[in-house]
Amino acid sequence: MNAFSRAAGLAAALLLTASPLAALGQTTAGAETPTTVSLSAFGEVKSMPDEATISLGVQSKAATAAQAMGDNAETMNRVIAALRARGLPSKATQTSNISLSAQYDYEQNQPPRLSGYLASNEVAITVDDLGKLGSTLDAVVGAGANQISGISFGLKDTGAAEDAARLAAVKALRAKADLYAGATGYRVGRLLALNEGGPVTEPLRPVMMVRAMAAAPSPTPVAPGELTTRIDISAVYELAK
Repeated sequence: MNAFSRAAGLAAALLLTASPLAALGQTTAGAETPTTVSLSAFGEVKSMPDEATISLGVQSKAATAAQAMGDNAETMNRVIAALRARGLPSKATQTSNISLSAQYDYEQNQPPRLSGYLASNEVAITVDDLGKLGSTLDAVVGAGANQISGISFGLKDTGAAEDAARLAAVKALRAKADLYAGATGYRVGRLLALNEGGPVTEPLRPVMMVRAMAAAPSPTPVAPGELTTRIDISAVYELAK
């Protein structure tokens, strides 16, 4: 083979080897990166609560630990009986705390002096008839409960409120996407990603703590107000011309 033939063969080999790389480069260079927009929005709905959870209990002080616990148990049994008489089922009552502690008197320059023992028994109750809430509180106080605190309102079934908030969130998100797309000369294309944060249900306004020490002469007024259920979402949309 002469020098000319060898040179031609080498040139052809180089051309065949480079051709796939050149084609690949054209494909990569020709592909367009999609234009996207990342947005977040939320939806809220308001609902009337249909249940309330309350913490109530009995504190008893006596000279001995056994007497304090005995007095406490006797009074707490009356409180539980009052709840049953008001139609509250046993499954709606749950013990949340039982404690017993020594009590001391303190005087200047004197060692602490044991003054007795304090027993405490607390339960959390769920009332699903808010019309009876005030009278139920009065009933347990009349039976001997001397602590009521932490009243909070809720929904028996949160699903409907959460779904309504989801729909409101998606509507707000799409409206925002349309706004950005129109302002920049695009239109909204495919939905590429959608994420949801955890649902949150909270009172429209805070509920004040109630502490009862004696039976009230008239039913205790209770204002449940409204609940706000909120869903936060975020999404990525592809924009097209």
